[in-house]
Amino acid sequence: PMALRDVLLSVAQTPHRLRRRALVTWTPAQELNEVRDRSGARMARRLEWYDLVGLGVGGMLGAGVFVTTGRVARDTAGPAVFASYVVAGVSALLSSFCYAEFAVRVPVAGGAFSYLRVTFGEFVGFFGGANILMEYVLSNAAVARSFTDYLASTCGVTEPNAWRVEVEAIAKGYNALDFPAVALILLLTACLCYSTKESSTLNMVLTAFHLLFFAFIIVAGFWNGSARNMVTPGGLAPYGVRGVLDGAAVVYFSYIGYDSASTMAEEIRDPARALPVGIAGSVLIVSALYCLMSVALCVMLPYTEITESAPFSSAFRDKAGWRWASNVVGAGASIGIVASLLVAMLGQARYLCVIARARLVPAWLAKVHPSTGTPMNATIFLGLCTASIALFTELQIVFEMISIGTLLAFYLVANALIYHRYAKVGATRPLHVLLFLLLLTLSSVGFSLSRRIDGKWRWGMALFGAMSVAVVAIFHCTAQQGAAGPPSEWTVPLMPWPAAASVFLNVFLMTTLKMRSFQRFGIWSLVITIFYVCYGVHSTYTAEENEIVNAMIHDANADILS
Repeated sequence: PMALRDVLLSVAQTPHRLRRRALVTWTPAQELNEVRDRSGARMARRLEWYDLVGLGVGGMLGAGVFVTTGRVARDTAGPAVFASYVVAGVSALLSSFCYAEFAVRVPVAGGAFSYLRVTFGEFVGFFGGANILMEYVLSNAAVARSFTDYLASTCGVTEPNAWRVEVEAIAKGYNALDFPAVALILLLTACLCYSTKESSTLNMVLTAFHLLFFAFIIVAGFWNGSARNMVTPGGLAPYGVRGVLDGAAVVYFSYIGYDSASTMAEEIRDPARALPVGIAGSVLIVSALYCLMSVALCVMLPYTEITESAPFSSAFRDKAGWRWASNVVGAGASIGIVASLLVAMLGQARYLCVIARARLVPAWLAKVHPSTGTPMNATIFLGLCTASIALFTELQIVFEMISIGTLLAFYLVANALIYHRYAKVGATRPLHVLLFLLLLTLSSVGFSLSRRIDGKWRWGMALFGAMSVAVVAIFHCTAQQGAAGPPSEWTVPLMPWPAAASVFLNVFLMTTLKMRSFQRFGIWSLVITIFYVCYGVHSTYTAEENEIVNAMIHDANADILS
């Protein structure tokens, strides 16, 4: 009866607790000290700036380019797929600037979750963090399944489901059980529990091999290709500018991974110098490689002949008659997939660990193992979740769900950076900054929706585009920046333009996604909100109350003793 009474009391107090907790912000100093101490042991600071560049490059250069380039070149953008990579790369670079400044100011492992929590409060932080976590788990499962395809093609097997076990009794789309993917995920989980520095070294070795292999594909592609394939049968951009932009939203998936570098902030020796170099540097390197890779694919074959699964392998096999080359591509892609999975699983565990430190999920997930210095419980828990999705769910189903959570989190981080800079932290919530962010978002949505509606909406795009620029220009001239932190720290130059452009591009890319993505996102958002209302808010409220009571008892005892 006692427990039941407590539950009923909590339910009755929910509105009061939500008012008290949902908008509570923490200062960067609190994030760095009190909150971090809840993990028990500290994460070991053993990484340098080049580890970060390696982790960023390894995380992005995984399956993305192999999985999406062929599909986008054939069905969405044509040979202009390289331009899709440029648009997506610019957007990723702007988002990475916002991440880098936050990572320097708040160097904790929570990535977007921590940045949003210190800016907009507990609920927005949890909402962004849970969306990114969901995305990580889903994209890791997708990537692990594509590992099976590439490993099979390395061994000369061309049938995509040859190494999967089909079960008639399970619904279609979920019935091809993928045991190699599960084995890979469990193996990497064990490696990550052991040590971060050793995992980073393994990633460096894999990424070095992978870069050599990228160079092979680019050189061999240009060697075997002909520039005529870039303009026949339908010109450079057969699907027009719209196809290039739609393609950009799909290939953006290939850039997910640089935010894993920002989650390593607690394990770097010199965060203020290493983080901007590691995060932005890796995005630039990867953008250049992606553009060259996609051109190499399109000069080898007319875009209409590119296959959807394993496009690079089949291009070498069919066009150049290099059967051995398709085996090399399979091997190289498999190595890249292992590297990107390693980095993404590193990142997802750090996100969950920091969400658990904030007591929004059970606290045992926050524990850092004293001897290895890694968040072991979070790593194992997420490894099992990823493995179970990878076992059943087909790539296509997962692809439709990916990207929206990441785009939303990047959108929120760009907003948070503008708010953090212009609204002095700790002062009242300044309305003009919030009004600016609202107007910017609305004009971005207006522009993006005008593009979706065919025909006479050119003027709508011009109007909303001009409005977006005008809103930013007026804000730039009228708003006063808050203290940007010590002058030695790295900050985003030319504010608010880069962050505003990031907001605009993320909204734009979100509106190009399929309806299924939004339905999935709506369901997941509902689940997150219900979880927060039923568990998160009570957990944090009770814990904070207990801390206040304990502090009062401690002070009272000290007074009695003195």
